[in-house]
Amino acid sequence: MRTWTPPEIPALPGEGPAPKLHNTSSGRLEHPAFPEGRAMLYVCGITPYDATHLGHAFTYLAFDIMQRAWRDAGIDTVYAQNITDVDDPLLERARETGVDWRDLAEEQIGLFRSDMHRLGMIPPEHYVAVTEQIDEIAAAVRALLDRGLAYRVPTGDAAGDDVYFDTDAAERASQWRLGDVAPYDRELMLRLSAERGGDPERPGKRNPLDPLLWRAARAGEPSWESTVGEGRPGWHIECSVIATGALGGAFTVQGGGSDLIFPHHEYTAAHATAISDTPLAHLYSHAGLVSYQGHKMSKSRGNLVFVSKLLDGTHGGAPAADPSAIRLGLLAHHYRSEWEWHDSDLDVAHRRLEAWREGLRRRGEEPVPALAVLQQLRSSLANDLDTPVMLASLDAALDRGVDDPDLIADAALALLGVELRS
Repeated sequence: MRTWTPPEIPALPGEGPAPKLHNTSSGRLEHPAFPEGRAMLYVCGITPYDATHLGHAFTYLAFDIMQRAWRDAGIDTVYAQNITDVDDPLLERARETGVDWRDLAEEQIGLFRSDMHRLGMIPPEHYVAVTEQIDEIAAAVRALLDRGLAYRVPTGDAAGDDVYFDTDAAERASQWRLGDVAPYDRELMLRLSAERGGDPERPGKRNPLDPLLWRAARAGEPSWESTVGEGRPGWHIECSVIATGALGGAFTVQGGGSDLIFPHHEYTAAHATAISDTPLAHLYSHAGLVSYQGHKMSKSRGNLVFVSKLLDGTHGGAPAADPSAIRLGLLAHHYRSEWEWHDSDLDVAHRRLEAWREGLRRRGEEPVPALAVLQQLRSSLANDLDTPVMLASLDAALDRGVDDPDLIADAALALLGVELRS
């Protein structure tokens, strides 16, 4: 699957420190290891039916900033992202709108690529759709069945059985333990499973938390022939196979929104470890969720703010947004925070952007040393990507003026993806 044209990232003098990052699994700030000076990042991609709203953008921006920090520290990066282009929400939207699911997915993937390019996001080197990996995913399910780590559940209304992962057997046979990624109690896991695509009440399962690996073919649904039977993949095994196929095992960071911690990232790690007996990732990093009009952005509530509409000036009658202003509106919040977007946030971001651009032209009597500002930016970036502090540092410096405007413009573009030369 093709990606998008990468943004310009200017070279800066010297190198910044590698960032400490919050590990969801341990609850601590940690320094990931970088074998051979390389960081490998996997971020869960979109299910292409409501692309791209600001909640998506906030997540992908967090990992864009992470890569910029690594690159500034002299660390090579390899980035992989999937596209869940066959899944229940996509199929439901296709039925509701009377559009073929493949056409809907293609349209939305194209829109997502356009949004990411216009926002200046670093593209993944590996951009892989689930439908491109059906055989590989089926082979992984087959391997789990053969090792006694998966089992079949009769459906009664489908041509074959569904296949489920055996949580208890995997704990006995591998180094993975339930809660390794998501340190939640069982009651919370059961509730989240029911809310986030699981089926804890499904009869015939050995453990209510056992997730679906392969869904037997149903009438009116896409399906593929495989060694497991005709059907389509479950959600978590898709990312296990795509991530390890692109990056190998025990890669640097598994990332995504905080709503993916459980069950998705927990069981993505479980499947990968059960197959290879190698942990999926060293560190699990999660971005906070964004609300609008008092609730988390979601298609069910219809409270989505779309990046394309902001950029095109078709959101609520507001003028077309500068992509750098959208980035600033999001970067004003720490990537792990839960927060609410207000339409006025974009006005505030535009004012900040214009103040910075004006500040580059300011020639004060005692300008701030640009190298000192760069050091401040790098220090904040190294502290778990603390972009709000970075913005405050630039506010203060550009209010007085700096002795090397070109360096500050390069730093804003390289580290924050914000264009100050207009």
